[in-house]
Amino acid sequence: MSIQDLVIVGVMSVPMLMFSVFPGIWLGDYLESKHQIEEQSKRAVVISTTLLFAFTLSSMIHFF
Repeated sequence: MSIQDLVIVGVMSVPMLMFSVFPGIWLGDYLESKHQIEEQSKRAVVISTTLLFAFTLSSMIHFF
């Protein structure tokens, strides 16, 4: 994997944020209702899930 692949995945992940917001919000709401997490933890879960899902989705599109 070269630096060019990393740049392409990074650029492709920006539009993928649009598709990855819903799973992040869904997971945050689920954890809040089932495990009674705090609002600050919920925000961290939503942001990290959104970013991780966007990078995963864009890398899968690029490499497969």
